Amino acid sequence: MSAADGEYQPGTADATQNDYKSRTGQSEIPVVSDETRIEDPIDGNTADSDEQLARDDKDAIDQSNIIEDRTRGASAKQGTYREPGDEEGLGGNDGRSRVAGGPN
Repeated sequence: MSAADGEYQPGTADATQNDYKSRTGQSEIPVVSDETRIEDPIDGNTADSDEQLARDDKDAIDQSNIIEDRTRGASAKQGTYREPGDEEGLGGNDGRSRVAGGPN
C-alpha cells in the first residue's frame, strides 16, 4: 500500500534515529530517544474545532482594553478639510531640481 492510503508501515531501520539522544554529561538540554513515550497535552478530537477556536479567541482578547468610541472622538469638522493645491508646497520653477539637504 502507499502512504496516501494511510497504511504505510516504516521498516525498523527508518523509524528509529537516536543520533541526537543526549548522553550523560554531554548536553544540558535533554533530548529523548524516539522510543520514549511522551504525554501529548492536546486532545486530537477537539484541538481543531470551532469551539476551541472560540475559546482561544475569548482567552486572547482583553475586552477591557477595547475602545467603544471611535478613536478618541477625533474627526474633521464638516466642511473644514481643504484639498491642497497642485503647486502648494513646491519650490519655484527655475529649471533646477532640488534635493533636501543639497545645495540650493
